Amino acid sequence: MGETAHNPAPVLVAAPPPSSLAFSKGPSWSPSEILQNLEYCIHSNPSWPQTFLLAFQHYIVMLGTTVLITRTLVTQMGGDPADAARVIQTLVFMSGINTLLQTLIGTRLPTVMGPSYAFVLPVLSIIRDYNDETFSKEHDRFEAIMRTIQGSMIVSSFINIILGYSKGWATLTRLLSPITIVPVVCVVGLGLFMRGFPLLANCVELGLPMLILLVICQYSKNLHSSARPVLERYGLLFCGGIIWAFAAILTVAGAYNNVGYRTKQSCRTDRSYLISSSPWVRVPYPFQWGAPIFRASHVFGMIGATLVSAAESTGAFYGAARLAGATSPPAHVLSRSIGLQGIGLLLDGIFGAAVGSTASVENVGLLGHTHIGSRRVVQVSTGFMFFFSIFGKFGGLFASIPLAIFAAAYCVLYGIVAAIGISFIQFSNTNSMRNHYVLGLALFLAISIPQYFVSNTTGDGHGPIRADGGWFNDILNTVFSSPPAVAMIVGTLLDNLLEARSTSNDRGIPWWKPFQNRKGDSRSAEFYGMPIRINEWMPTRYL
Repeated sequence: MGETAHNPAPVLVAAPPPSSLAFSKGPSWSPSEILQNLEYCIHSNPSWPQTFLLAFQHYIVMLGTTVLITRTLVTQMGGDPADAARVIQTLVFMSGINTLLQTLIGTRLPTVMGPSYAFVLPVLSIIRDYNDETFSKEHDRFEAIMRTIQGSMIVSSFINIILGYSKGWATLTRLLSPITIVPVVCVVGLGLFMRGFPLLANCVELGLPMLILLVICQYSKNLHSSARPVLERYGLLFCGGIIWAFAAILTVAGAYNNVGYRTKQSCRTDRSYLISSSPWVRVPYPFQWGAPIFRASHVFGMIGATLVSAAESTGAFYGAARLAGATSPPAHVLSRSIGLQGIGLLLDGIFGAAVGSTASVENVGLLGHTHIGSRRVVQVSTGFMFFFSIFGKFGGLFASIPLAIFAAAYCVLYGIVAAIGISFIQFSNTNSMRNHYVLGLALFLAISIPQYFVSNTTGDGHGPIRADGGWFNDILNTVFSSPPAVAMIVGTLLDNLLEARSTSNDRGIPWWKPFQNRKGDSRSAEFYGMPIRINEWMPTRYL
């Protein structure tokens, strides 16, 4: 029929879309600040026997990174197995002190403070400078390097102290949003991928069975109601014990007598002679290696590591808060925690630790693996750190666990932290193309840029940036070798410069803003309030 005055052309009207595609296909879930199946949150506590077992598990988990860093550095310093044992004792002892301080008057989150890989590059730079000097014996070289590390760490610690207690770090963290927190927390876990399967593959006959057993535990816990809490909470201890015993049998049977050096280091339970070299009783004490040596070039290099450790800890704190059932830490809490971390670095330097401390990512993952975010468990774990760092023979026993076993556990624990980072995206508009751009670019560059820097760094610490000033090189090479630092820099710049004001709702700012103020959320005092009576002797501006 043609168009006439009485018969106008029909107008096609599109049918309205369904109100939600999710409802047409299945259920949907609203954003939630509380994780499902979390059995104990930050201020609830399991029974004392369970607490001690869980605390011991936290000690075992943090030990892997301690041994790995020590093995990487001490040999290049000119140290022997006895020196390595003393370095491990000091690192564990200082981890106990820093963890206790953070859980009492820092963030108050259940986070273990362990040795940080961010300090490896500045330490390698110090080692490189001493390679040209002549010493009567290698032990003198080792002590000179340790004294220089002490001096550099003591001076650089004031950067974090000033940033934290001047509220400078609080100002920086107020620029963050859920969109920037996602890549920062994600790469806190994903950025450590080289300590996962690549390390496991150095001894696949131990690492792969350990990884398979950990996965089997997740399936087996549903076979019987009584098995669920045991396998869920202590599965890592059981699996690790079984594979460790298997490794001891292979070592005694001579399976690793005629293998390469790397295989021996990764598989044997007596690879480092830590048990025989450790003293029965020894308490780490200030300036144990001698008077600190202060060199300006090394101090600047260490400053880069202190800034990186602050970025790493911030990402780990956000992840720990989610896994412990707490609200996101307010800006003033993060700031005081970084200030206290600076004090911890000062103590590390005074006591002669080989590297500085940061929030242990693997222990944050353990909160999610066990479904227990109790603060008391982590505080009790410091007792094990003090005990095994003082009674060296017992600490050396657990330090002899093959690194492939730790690597298998890290595959699980780092993955949990990365997944927790992804969960923050629920508080923003996940359908915003602008958010996808910021999130995708920040996440990709946070993995790609550090990978370039690490792959182009030589064994003695020379990075891709090689200007005339060595101190300048150390700062930039250290900062851009850290995935969390790159994610924080790129994500913050993109999120605050690209249509920031007009997309505040899409960015999740209405949900995020209350956590940036001291009294913005009434629950913050419940999770992050100081222990009783501390406000009476510590000025409020530092809390």
